[in-house]
Amino acid sequence: MQKSDGSTNWTLKITSSRSAFDLHLKDIWLYRDLLWLIVRRDFVSFYKQTILGPLWFFIQPIFTTVIYVVVFSNLAKISTSGAPPAIFYLVGTVAWTYFSDCLTKTSTVFRDNVSIFGKVYFPRLIMPLSIIFSNLIKFGVQFLLFLILLIYYVVQQRVHINNYVLLFPVVILLMAILGLGIGLIITALTTKYRDLAFIVTFGMQLLMYATPVIYPLSAAPAKYRTIISLNPMSGLIETFRYGFLGTGDFYPSAFLYSIFASIVLLILGLIVFNKVEKNFVDKI
Repeated sequence: MQKSDGSTNWTLKITSSRSAFDLHLKDIWLYRDLLWLIVRRDFVSFYKQTILGPLWFFIQPIFTTVIYVVVFSNLAKISTSGAPPAIFYLVGTVAWTYFSDCLTKTSTVFRDNVSIFGKVYFPRLIMPLSIIFSNLIKFGVQFLLFLILLIYYVVQQRVHINNYVLLFPVVILLMAILGLGIGLIITALTTKYRDLAFIVTFGMQLLMYATPVIYPLSAAPAKYRTIISLNPMSGLIETFRYGFLGTGDFYPSAFLYSIFASIVLLILGLIVFNKVEKNFVDKI
């Protein structure tokens, strides 16, 4: 833009070299309209040609919960800390699915969008952020299903909501930034190591069993409890479940550890992503 004195004031500058700590967060705000358009596109296009459409949001947690009730509650007799098995497994499934989807889809963002990244400039963080928000919509729909079942059990006085439910927004935020942070690190590594994309999908299935999704942390053997607590999702799942169901325990140290780990992994992920995104097109 030309000023009256003849000098030029550029509204946007694209340079080939910049610090890995220069995240250009201001550019993300300037491109916020693009972010919402991508979120809308992902939501509409994914279910546009399906018969049941958004009903798949409900079908997935319902069938998963039914299988967990039959296998882990009825057959394996795993404790649910006194909570009705259906809602115990549903709350864990809904929370884990949000984190898992955020991580797995973010971990392939470079590979999935290489054709777009190579043609036009926009802040690359727009794509992983759109994944977080798109999955948040899915989580919101599934959370409504959980609320319906929760109200049913509250009326029957089989679960008891407590004050820790106020931590719910914090828990969801931490799940989002934890999935985003780890996903950004993995997607940066996949520019060199393609096998990571396959390991992530398989690894998330195994990681679920190292997270108190289908069992309370208190039911884990003492020798494994410390190891499970090192998983940042453990403190978040336990807090989520304890606040809404009033069963199990709240672990302050595990929750504080989850906060610390989530923030550290997000910062590390942003730095690594910012460093790799400058020349990843030449490697993929």
